[in-house]
Amino acid sequence: MKLVDEAEIDVIAGNGGDGCIGFRREKFIPLGGPDGGDGGTGGSVWIEADENISTLVDFRHQRIFKAQRGENGMGQQRYGKGGDDLVISVPVGTAITNVSTDEVIGDLTAHGDRLLVAKGGKGGLGNMHFKSSVTRSPRRATPGDEGEARTLRMELKLLADVGLLGFPNAGKSTFVRAVSAATPKVADYPFTTLYPNLGVVSVEAHRSFVIADIPGLIQGAADGAGLGALFLRHLQRTRLLLHLVDMAPMEGGVEISPAEQVRAIEHELERHDPELLQKPRWLVLNKADLMFEDESAARAADIIAELGWTQPWYMTSAVSREGTWPIMKDVMAFFDRLKEDEQEARDAG
Repeated sequence: MKLVDEAEIDVIAGNGGDGCIGFRREKFIPLGGPDGGDGGTGGSVWIEADENISTLVDFRHQRIFKAQRGENGMGQQRYGKGGDDLVISVPVGTAITNVSTDEVIGDLTAHGDRLLVAKGGKGGLGNMHFKSSVTRSPRRATPGDEGEARTLRMELKLLADVGLLGFPNAGKSTFVRAVSAATPKVADYPFTTLYPNLGVVSVEAHRSFVIADIPGLIQGAADGAGLGALFLRHLQRTRLLLHLVDMAPMEGGVEISPAEQVRAIEHELERHDPELLQKPRWLVLNKADLMFEDESAARAADIIAELGWTQPWYMTSAVSREGTWPIMKDVMAFFDRLKEDEQEARDAG
């Protein structure tokens, strides 16, 4: 199914039921007092995270969601039935924004998380509430309150531990295929990946993490060029970035040096979201199989020296899976250290 990661919907809570004007009428009691009941409360609208849903595509077809109205009050002091709540299911990782105020009102990051987005109106009062020593037969009741209504923007941010960065055709999808069971489309042309892909990397029993492959970034991505900028939000939740670079010369005589590719993407990240640059980022020099061993080693050393790279770096061939597994083991060890540090911080606190 095609990933749809953004949608706008209108949510309308149910109105409260109207109060009733009624009087007690029984045999031998000709002048009974007021007995009009209250109206029921309108149904509210909730949004709930569901791990069985992976895309917001359904909201392209249905955009208006309205909860049930409360029933009106009735005679004999009978209250109207409250309207049923409406629960909208969305994928885990969905952020909800109020369009009119541009305020993020919730972020559903776990299965079962619920968010009240429109509260139902309160039911009106029946005339039994307006009886007094002066007004013995009140002919007054109040209407129910209107339910809340608002327009919401929903953005799906994939929950991944590791995010892949790189130019188009750097080998990101091939890398995901090599280290996980995911099968993203792979072909020898730019922008093969049109939508994000997730893969689960299982290092050993009960030790795994999720890796995300997004469309490649190009120069000018922060201004809307290419496809990658549309999906950069999916990297915001990641804890580690793997920056893939094609270290082999490009065909056709036109070559963008690997160091220039790295700097270009760093520039786009800084313009789009500077916090992404603060995340741990490891360099992966891919397609080493297209050069002789001594040539690739010399080229890798030149790239690292030109960048002044201080974080971990690796040389791999994703298509032959050479050098990919040591990276995954180091990533798992990195997450284990993070978990230990978080536990120590909790114990100290």
